[in-house]
Amino acid sequence: MLKPLKVRNKVFEWGKKTYLVGVLNVTPDSFSDGGLYLNPKQALKRAEEMIEAGVDIIDIGGESTRPFAKPVPEEEEIKRTIPIIEAIRKYWDIPISIDTYKAGVAEKALKAGADVVNDISALRFDPRMAEVVAKNGVPVILMHMKGNPQTMQLDPYYEDVLSEISSFFEERVAFAEGAGIAREKIIIDPGLGFGKRFEDNLKIIKEIDFFKKYRLPILIGPSRKSFIGHIVNKEARERDAGTMATVAYLSLKKVDLIRVHNVAMARDVIKVIEAIREVR
Repeated sequence: MLKPLKVRNKVFEWGKKTYLVGVLNVTPDSFSDGGLYLNPKQALKRAEEMIEAGVDIIDIGGESTRPFAKPVPEEEEIKRTIPIIEAIRKYWDIPISIDTYKAGVAEKALKAGADVVNDISALRFDPRMAEVVAKNGVPVILMHMKGNPQTMQLDPYYEDVLSEISSFFEERVAFAEGAGIAREKIIIDPGLGFGKRFEDNLKIIKEIDFFKKYRLPILIGPSRKSFIGHIVNKEARERDAGTMATVAYLSLKKVDLIRVHNVAMARDVIKVIEAIREVR
């Protein structure tokens, strides 16, 4: 059993239940909800909706990392995210993660009230990020990605996707610990859609237990992604039903954290799965 992790007022008891991370993108160009929450009032309302639906962490991002997205200057990312974090903190004590690979953004977000750093680069893109995480003593999510958002979907290829991601995590976790980040504060994310082929995404989901060998919490983000669209032939905002199929499967597998857009629907799915699983 993994050691529980306390984040703000919430204790995450890994292995006992599946927790939900709610997506709050304050960007004009994210693949699913770009432009919907740029206005602080709209973002605050969305945060309230997720909290009422039972979200466990709100993940705030100010730069789209969809395939071929262009980088956003650090100051612009700060301008988009910090006011939202500050506004949420005025009303709620919900754990907040900052979705960024820039140390400067992470520093300001943590100061404004964020609790977790969600780094799609696994501490690779900004040499100061590991120091910022270690210095603040906060949990960090290390995600696997082949290349970067501009290159990751340019014909990605793996001989064995599970073993290659495994090798990546071994190196990145060792790097994080060497930088002074406590192992119990490291969460791993296989990075669905980030430099993965259709079949790679499905294999990662099917074989998610493979990554439990690290004895680290696992986060996975299937929500509305293109591999689901490929199966159901629907646009991003119409993929919630397909997303919930993955939520049900991952909940059955006792994955620790699932990152979703539709928190209310995912919460209902997990409640039903947990009720079925607990019947004696």
